Amino acid sequence: MILTPDDITGVLAILPAPSTPDAGRWDCAMSVDLDSTASMTGMILDAGLTIFLTGGSFGEGPSLTEAEHLAFNAAVAETIGTRGHLFAGATTMNTRDSIARGRALLARGASGLFLGRPHWMSLDPAGILRFYRDVAEALPGVPVIVYDNPFAFKAPIDRATYAALAAIPEVIATKHIGGPGLAGDMRAAGRDMRVLPVDSAWGPLARAEPDLARAAWSGNAADGPGPLAALARAVAAGDIDRAEAISARMAWAQAPMFPGGRLEDFVDYNIPIAHGRLQGSGLVRSGPPRPPYTLAPDGHVEGGRETGRRWARLCREFPG
Repeated sequence: MILTPDDITGVLAILPAPSTPDAGRWDCAMSVDLDSTASMTGMILDAGLTIFLTGGSFGEGPSLTEAEHLAFNAAVAETIGTRGHLFAGATTMNTRDSIARGRALLARGASGLFLGRPHWMSLDPAGILRFYRDVAEALPGVPVIVYDNPFAFKAPIDRATYAALAAIPEVIATKHIGGPGLAGDMRAAGRDMRVLPVDSAWGPLARAEPDLARAAWSGNAADGPGPLAALARAVAAGDIDRAEAISARMAWAQAPMFPGGRLEDFVDYNIPIAHGRLQGSGLVRSGPPRPPYTLAPDGHVEGGRETGRRWARLCREFPG
């Protein structure tokens, strides 16, 4: 195993998959803008962020073809080289396909996997544990970051299951959606699995759980990595007052992308909203979202654009 929970520190960048101008069409054969992918990854690396996750909803994991998944991750891995680590998205609708995709992604340079569970139907706690144990058996020594999203995967992971996942040596971290149970889940996993809050929650968690809250995830790196680098440095230096101030500004910047202030109204449209965010921040060239997740109600995409514009303002406040 090349990575352990102790290696998971700082901000983990969840990447979008920049799209070509014709990506919104059903007959587009290769929708990934590989040049934009490389320049985006290099920009984030140069800011000091070194751990990358792909294949989440912002990265359009459900709407890339298999060939696009492999090409996109190969471009990210090639750009990273020896400067960081890629946890490549291997979420599929069944265990065998996730293992097969995982093997293909590792062969293309990934250091580990960012892995959500199959979700055509909801898995109960026993099913969740069986899935991750099967992957660990098939890919021994390959580090896995759990992709946990109770909206996408139809149920939350409960605290006892988090504790059991932490006992699987290959499972070294989990992306957590947040909420009142976050600190308790973090304590249940302990030092055997890094539980990752979102960037805007990291400052307060770093004060409450300084030994455990040593890393966070963010979907905002492509909108400008400077504020995230500044947040990571503040936490590492123990300057929690500054970390809380930066996290609070991040919450302000991200507020417009949640329609009516509700996470529940965001999750069904987060792909087109994320494209709006890239338009507003203006740093990464990307075309339209991919089918079938191309449409959103009036105002949702504009909320994403406003978040991008606010994040650009944060980049001036916290240039990294």
